[in-house]
This record gives sequence, C-alpha cells and structure tokens, in this order.
Amino acid sequence: MKLIVGLGNPGRAYEGTRHNIGFDVLEKLAARAGAPARRARFQGEVAQISLRGTSAMLLWPMTWMNLSGSSVLAARDFYKVANADILVVCDDFQLSKGTIRIRGKGSSGGQKGLADVTRRLGGEDIPRLRVGIGPVPTNWACPDFVLGKFSRDERPDVDASIERSADAVEEWAATGIEAAMNRYN
Repeated sequence: MKLIVGLGNPGRAYEGTRHNIGFDVLEKLAARAGAPARRARFQGEVAQISLRGTSAMLLWPMTWMNLSGSSVLAARDFYKVANADILVVCDDFQLSKGTIRIRGKGSSGGQKGLADVTRRLGGEDIPRLRVGIGPVPTNWACPDFVLGKFSRDERPDVDASIERSADAVEEWAATGIEAAMNRYN
C-alpha cells in the first residue's frame, strides 16, 4: 500500500490557489483512477485507488496546510505504511512554475506543511514531490502569492504541471523513487 498525500488548505476560499496544488494533483489522480467518493478519515479525506496495479490511498488533510502532519501520522499508523511508501505532494514557490522535483528525502525547504509532516513522522526520510509555483514576483509578499489564484494566462502551464506531477506519482508507485527521479527531475 502506498499513501499519497496532497497538501493544501480546506474550504472553497482556497480552491485553485497556488498553495493547494497538492490537492489538485490528487484530484487528477482520483479522476484518472475513477476513484469512489472520498470518505472522512484521519482529520482529512481519503480515496482508495490503484496505480498501475499498486494499491494506493489518497489523503487530503483537512487540518490546514501547516498542521498536515497529524493527519498523515494517523493514516500512516492505521495502515502501517513505512515512511518510504508515503509521497507528499506540495507546492514550492522556489521552483519555477511548470517544474517538478521528486526526492526520497530532504529538508522541508521552508514548506511549512511538509515541515510538519516530517516533524510528526520523525524524520526527513519521507519522499516528496514539489510542484513549482514560482517565482514570487518582487512586489508580492510570499503569503499573498501562495494564497493567490493562478491567472488565466498561467493555467495552461499549471494544468500541464499537474498532469506531469500525476504521471510522476504513478511512476513512483509502480517503479520506485529512483526511477521516478531519473525520469521526472
């Protein structure tokens, strides 16, 4: 079993924001797999799918971005999933829009949701897929930028990035982190 976590903030006000691109990638995966309706569990919402023959649980934490770790910890412990079998999908304003980076471990790089996940799960050995939303324009404050919505002109690049991210998640589930890194980084 793989646990795939999309980071974002709950509520309609945050739909379509840069910070919620992790949720958007999970939506894409759920749609591709014909996932059943989500169920409320683990302070979040879950849907079980199959990715290239591998059983996977999608998790949308509903705890607010910066508190996502409690939801991920509850799901990890319930399903007895190893940290290496968890993939956290999140935004990264330091990566250019359209760029994705998948890694097997590392620091949070300032992404507070990812930082909470690694802190609560006890280490930085959690695979992660960072989806570029940057750069932050010089006249914007970072919180305003990440909580802002993509412009109509940005949507084609963003939609392509979400598709490519979903492809990378499927590759990770089917062939592992090294193969996914080699193909998508």
